[in-house]
Amino acid sequence: MKLLNRLLPHPLLTLMLTVIWLLLVNRFSLNSLLFGFLLGLLIPVATQPYWPNRPKLKRPSKLVTYTLLVLWDIIVANVAVARIVLFMPNAKRQPAWINIPLDIRTPEAIAMLGGTITMTPGTLTADISAQGRSLLVHCLHAPDPDAVRAEIKTRYEARLKEIFE
Repeated sequence: MKLLNRLLPHPLLTLMLTVIWLLLVNRFSLNSLLFGFLLGLLIPVATQPYWPNRPKLKRPSKLVTYTLLVLWDIIVANVAVARIVLFMPNAKRQPAWINIPLDIRTPEAIAMLGGTITMTPGTLTADISAQGRSLLVHCLHAPDPDAVRAEIKTRYEARLKEIFE
């Protein structure tokens, strides 16, 4: 078991690197697959000293549904932002800075929440408190900042808490 962990320290990263290589070469062949797999083996082994504590996922299966939810929200937010930019006069826009207190504590979950907020059009994670207890988020249009805060906490943070903690 120890030998397998040394040869394959991050199996999901190996798989991801192999798939990314196949996407980069834009064609499937046995040579491309083998080279991608070789990269997928070598890169995690070479970077293993920089990963002293591997992130632990309590429920990795929920990560798939979380990803699908975020992709859907990105599509919906693109339409909403387009409507705001194209049809809402500047005088009616209500941009806001919103402080979001965090219940999650793991750095990976906090980073994933910040990335999710930033990837969703119309919102941007601007800062994290020094203790990692809150995020500062800018919203393009937030007539009700409390509703935005509640939506982020229930829609994203609660799911990330299930996945990581």
